[in-house]
Amino acid sequence: MTGIPARPALFLVALSVLTSACGLSAELDREADPARTASRARPAASPPAADVPPTPPFEIPDSLCPTTGLRASTSMVTAAMGLRAMTVTLTNCGRADRRLEGYPDVRVRGADRKPMPVTVLKGPGPITTLEDPGPHPVPLKPGESAYSVFVWRYSAVDAATLDGSGVYVEIAPAAGVPRQTVEPDGGLDIGDTGLLGTTAWQKTAD
Repeated sequence: MTGIPARPALFLVALSVLTSACGLSAELDREADPARTASRARPAASPPAADVPPTPPFEIPDSLCPTTGLRASTSMVTAAMGLRAMTVTLTNCGRADRRLEGYPDVRVRGADRKPMPVTVLKGPGPITTLEDPGPHPVPLKPGESAYSVFVWRYSAVDAATLDGSGVYVEIAPAAGVPRQTVEPDGGLDIGDTGLLGTTAWQKTAD
């Protein structure tokens, strides 16, 4: 019989050893840790996903929400060349849908809380040419808000007595609805100009 050359013979022997070693290694693994081998062979089923609770509805504590279900807030007063502007926002803080339409009902009081002789206009003219959307329905779901822009012209205010400054501003969604009192930062320096323009309520962008 013709013998196998030396180099191929060595290669076959080495291959046999490696194959046997791999099989031995796997067998030793199974003997040492049969549980791990079984889990590797049959992956355990993933546990069922926990139930995710639904997102709670928007809600503000009743103590912070007026009886009207609408909470008033104001932005900082901006000034340019004697013109003043301030955004007034009404947020639906209740649990029911609300609806606004038209212009806010406003009364201005001084530092002594006495009403000031201020004429509140429906629209920004003749104070400025600010765009006004005009009366239109503004539905508000809980958590949604609408705004109106107040504008006036600066007039000198007595720094000591605050005479001429609208320190307290009472705001309602419309006439006949209870007003809320807000204190704008810096007050409304209307002085003796006596005019306050407002825009109709419009939906605040999301």
